[in-house]
Amino acid sequence: MATNMFYGASPEIFSRADWLRKNLTPTESILWNAINASKLDGFRFKSQHPLNNFIADFYCHKAKLVIELDGSVHDSQEQQDWDTNRTFMIEEFGIRVVRFRNHEVVKNLEDVLKQIRQYLPNP
Repeated sequence: MATNMFYGASPEIFSRADWLRKNLTPTESILWNAINASKLDGFRFKSQHPLNNFIADFYCHKAKLVIELDGSVHDSQEQQDWDTNRTFMIEEFGIRVVRFRNHEVVKNLEDVLKQIRQYLPNP
């Protein structure tokens, strides 16, 4: 398996991630403001992080944890199938993927943060 935190991501994936990082959705911005700069129990998260052929909404390398936020675009069966396959492929690297709906972040950020903490290793 890959030895670095990017798992062989291509320059194209890095470029796309950079663009996405500069153009976070409003919901991504809400969660990012709560977890960036090691605000969540000292764990460092990266936004729009390249992982192999994918870009994770948020990634903590120390915890091997990806956080994905799903809006209405994820409601179609086709997108759900894609998300399931993508999750499987990321988990092949030993990384856990946790998904939240956008409305969960907007309406109950503290609960989302509490749930994320359950996936972080004890210090």
